[in-house]
Amino acid sequence: MQVECLVVSMFSTNCYIASCPETKEAVVIDPGADGAAISDQLKNMGLKLKYILNTHGHVDHIGANSRLKEEYQVPILLSEEDLDLYRNPGFGLRLVLRRQPDPDRFIKEGDEICFGNISFKVIETPGHTPGGVCFIYNNAVFCGDTLFAGSIGRTDLAGGSYDTLMNSIKHKLLTLPQSTLVYTGHGPQTTIGDEIKANPFLK
Repeated sequence: MQVECLVVSMFSTNCYIASCPETKEAVVIDPGADGAAISDQLKNMGLKLKYILNTHGHVDHIGANSRLKEEYQVPILLSEEDLDLYRNPGFGLRLVLRRQPDPDRFIKEGDEICFGNISFKVIETPGHTPGGVCFIYNNAVFCGDTLFAGSIGRTDLAGGSYDTLMNSIKHKLLTLPQSTLVYTGHGPQTTIGDEIKANPFLK
């Protein structure tokens, strides 16, 4: 799997393009903004977009869904538990937001998302939002705003729950091999082992 990270929006969101080197099929994970730049990167890499994946429904992770959907006509995938948030994604902030197209498919625990020779496994990790999900492939996990290098996702926004988030992290993420590469929603990449050793929230 080839992974390209673009930092987008005023929230410095990590948008990932994950692709199959053999077939050139790809998914875009959390296109929070800058749809034109994401599209340009897909074209520069010679990739065929198959899905738009959202780890959760906050505006900084879905803002370019509409732009990519219009151009590529591919399905948008999201947990149904975040649908209300997805339709009202502004964190309660006074933001003028473009309405995003509704998801084409709802994803849940155990689902597989296939593109090229790659198959992502979906795990549900609520807490930051009610419908937060992560995508696992081999020794990597795309975790949105569930876990960060040295930190965890916020739980003070609508639908957030600290206890639920910590349960998701401890029982879904920290059980992965310690060498697992963690592609975070903001900031640098990390590994499960590094977070077990050094993340102050996990002590």
